[in-house]
Amino acid sequence: MAKETAKTHKEWEKPLLELEDTIAKLREAARREADPVKQANYIEKAETYQEQCNRYVKLMYSNLGDWEKVLVARAEKRPYTLDYIQSIFNGFIELQGDRNGFNDNAIVGGPAEFNGRPVIVLGHQKGRNIQDRQMRNFGMAKPEGYRKAIRLFEMAERFRMPVISFVDTPAADPGVESESRGISEAIAAAMLKMFQLTVPTISVIIGEGGSGGAIGIAVSNRVLMLEHAVYSVIPPEGCAAILWRAPERAPEAAEALQITAKSALSFGIIDEIVSEPEGAAHRDPAGASDLIKEAVVRHLDELLLLSPAELHADRHAKFRKLGKFAETF
Repeated sequence: MAKETAKTHKEWEKPLLELEDTIAKLREAARREADPVKQANYIEKAETYQEQCNRYVKLMYSNLGDWEKVLVARAEKRPYTLDYIQSIFNGFIELQGDRNGFNDNAIVGGPAEFNGRPVIVLGHQKGRNIQDRQMRNFGMAKPEGYRKAIRLFEMAERFRMPVISFVDTPAADPGVESESRGISEAIAAAMLKMFQLTVPTISVIIGEGGSGGAIGIAVSNRVLMLEHAVYSVIPPEGCAAILWRAPERAPEAAEALQITAKSALSFGIIDEIVSEPEGAAHRDPAGASDLIKEAVVRHLDELLLLSPAELHADRHAKFRKLGKFAETF
């Protein structure tokens, strides 16, 4: 599809949303109509528009460009970590605090049951409405978020529980307060702790995988990525602002960054692309949850066959090979 300059997924998807709104109004009119003939007419029109809508969805999502992928990854109704925890896991108990006097709501996590096995699950949480987003800091974790993650990693190691993490953040919090409390050190310490684990670890990029904020909880034996998620060293707007001092050139930056799941797989950064339902995860959260669960179960079963030493070595080998290049003369 052609490049888009829309700043939000809602703007980009506006024609489709208008069509769906028309369908909803026709169905509501049919529900309220007492005349059988008029009711049948409303239903027929709704079905006609629904067929058109289905074709439109298939066309829009069959060939997304890099910038369109960014917009879809940021979709307002896209499932977040807590949505997947609720649908995939049982008995989740959220643990708060970093045991240093702070708590961060941008990262949630705790013990849960997954496919009959106790695990530690954690991930970024963005929030739905403006109040929730402010409380969650738009999914941008502060140092205490990564220190909370370290606490959870240590618990997983102590009780021999696999770790499953969900990544969805534009970046770690860039504020002065986070800098003063050591955000870089906290991310580095979280990465180091993940490298040291001798239990199976699996990460799933479910939306935005941005910068060190993402990798801080994604140093795993297996890194999976949803079909329409993005994974990058920097958000496209930030890249455009640095390179050209023009954030509006974000679509151009997105293409240069090669942030799609397809690119990440080709570079060996991720291990598998998890397909999304037609029209992306936000149109069928239950279907997306089923696809993620199937992929995680499959990879976890493979990792459980490895010894603690083998899991540790496997993770080191995976990340040591990233970035290799060959010179040609």
